[in-house]
Amino acid sequence: MITWSRVGGCVAAALLVASTASGCALTIPTDPDGTLEAARGDVLRVGASPAEGLVSVAGEEVTGPLANAIEGFASSIDARVQWSVDGEEDLVDDLVGGQLDLAIGGMTDQTLWATEVSVTRGYPDFPGADGAAVVVLLPMGENALQSALESYLDEEYGS
Repeated sequence: MITWSRVGGCVAAALLVASTASGCALTIPTDPDGTLEAARGDVLRVGASPAEGLVSVAGEEVTGPLANAIEGFASSIDARVQWSVDGEEDLVDDLVGGQLDLAIGGMTDQTLWATEVSVTRGYPDFPGADGAAVVVLLPMGENALQSALESYLDEEYGS
């Protein structure tokens, strides 16, 4: 027979475990390399590859709907974007090597880079995408960054 004191004790024990675990400051999702927290209030390092209708590059200036979306995301985390312009392969190498936080261009949800880096959900309704499910690339495992970015893109551009 289970008495109220036994049930109450179990509830108290469960609350103790929950409060102790929350005291560990563990947040989910997490970034093993702390990318999102490092960028907050500082610099978001973004690589860009030109893609018609999405990303334009003129000298040091990166513009276009996808670049504007990333600038908006950076602003939402109180960061400024530091742009690097290169080809997709070099951008992926820089993501893997930790030199970049994000990479944009004409990549879609069919990208072959998904074995090397993490890929956001596809956004087929993105301005300039012409129905292609545009994605953003980021370092593998940086789940807090990916979650924050996808939340921003979902809110601004639909999922």
